[in-house]
Amino acid sequence: MSTSQRPRIGITLGDCAGIGPEIVDLALKSGHVPDSADCIVIGRQPDCKPGKPTIETARAAAAALEEAVTRARRGELHAIVTAPVHKARMYEAGFKFPGQTEFFAERCGVKNFAMCLTGGKITVALVTTHISLSEVPRALKQNEIVRVGLLLADFLRRRGTKSPRIAVAGLNPHAGESGRIGREEIQIIAPAVAELKSAISNQQSAIFSGPHSPDTLFHRAVEGEFDAVLCMYHDQGLIPLKLHAFHNGVNVTLGLPFPRTSPDHGTAFEIAGKKIARPDSMIAAINLAGDLASKEPKPSPQSSPYVRERQSRSGR
Repeated sequence: MSTSQRPRIGITLGDCAGIGPEIVDLALKSGHVPDSADCIVIGRQPDCKPGKPTIETARAAAAALEEAVTRARRGELHAIVTAPVHKARMYEAGFKFPGQTEFFAERCGVKNFAMCLTGGKITVALVTTHISLSEVPRALKQNEIVRVGLLLADFLRRRGTKSPRIAVAGLNPHAGESGRIGREEIQIIAPAVAELKSAISNQQSAIFSGPHSPDTLFHRAVEGEFDAVLCMYHDQGLIPLKLHAFHNGVNVTLGLPFPRTSPDHGTAFEIAGKKIARPDSMIAAINLAGDLASKEPKPSPQSSPYVRERQSRSGR
């Protein structure tokens, strides 16, 4: 691959009071990240003490995100990997998004996006994300299940699975037992599965099934029966994924114009600076970003729609 064709991956440092800078450094020195891509570290490290986040460390983390997304939209980066940030400090510093996922979606003008996590033999996408468990039944909508399901199918195909098998989880114990333990499966989830099957038949191939009883579903996925699970709420997907792939899980934002991944863990302030942090998840995030970027067209900075829009507005 020529230098001009090599994917350029921007890696933000996250909150430098956490383990972000440490795991980025360890990952890049590990020998396990793709040598077919150029990794570009983004962010500054203000004076800080390990484990002691401040407004300044949060501002630096936010500035790195802004720089990364701007460069990606210009076509200067082909993928972004983000180290963990501390949300509470970010909010104090003026960050107005629930998380990094929502930040990237807003900055890219994307409304059709979703949160996906993958590690080991489990890949999950979430229909609802950071809301309380009591709000999930009201938030669960047929069109949202269909929307996230289609994004998940597209992601799996881009990873190389030609006809992905996607299991749709039920919400209630035993998938509601025919309405005896809740009717969401009958009224919302089953119609969504039927719509997904119909939508897929008119597009590229994928196999949707469900709603399945959640208690055995992830065992079946690990055994190879399914390529991914479409989950109704946050912990339904993250608990089995972290149990199965605690050290190498990766968070992926679906629907962006470029791949964006992150390690599936937080800032870990309690171990920052102690030289015991493991870079496994960061390595996996960089590798997945590089793999996805290598399979997509590489826009030059001048061919980027964002650059063309700016030039048009400036009269150039």
